[in-house]
Amino acid sequence: MESVQHIPEQNIEHIDHLPANEETVAKYGERANNGVIVVTLRYDKEARFTGGDSLTDYVSERVKWSEEFGVARFVARYTIDADGTFHLGDILQSTDHQLRNRVLKVLKTLPKWEPATKQGKAVESDYVLAVQLPKGKAMPKEPYVVIR
Repeated sequence: MESVQHIPEQNIEHIDHLPANEETVAKYGERANNGVIVVTLRYDKEARFTGGDSLTDYVSERVKWSEEFGVARFVARYTIDADGTFHLGDILQSTDHQLRNRVLKVLKTLPKWEPATKQGKAVESDYVLAVQLPKGKAMPKEPYVVIR
């Protein structure tokens, strides 16, 4: 590959640096004249949500959230087990308790996922869910505080 910038950091299992020597060039070709960086991913294929285009869209469509409530955000870690089961992890941010409760209620209705795979075998994988409602609205900026 030319670039690994598109790979989320959490998907990388480990990185190996191979020296620029005859063995490396023999294995990887002339492009390895300056050495090779081997990036091993945690899985070959990411877990796939089976309830629509994305988990964020699924949750956003099912949470009843009026513009009158203002803009709110919910961010949490989650795991998809090797059997496709969703498990909520740490809640990283919740700016409104009503949104939090509504998102948690929707998460209890999720269908099974198609699990991530590594070398053809289903494996556990970790992700982050971020839901901000109403869709398309920006979070208000924090006030600038000056202490004298």
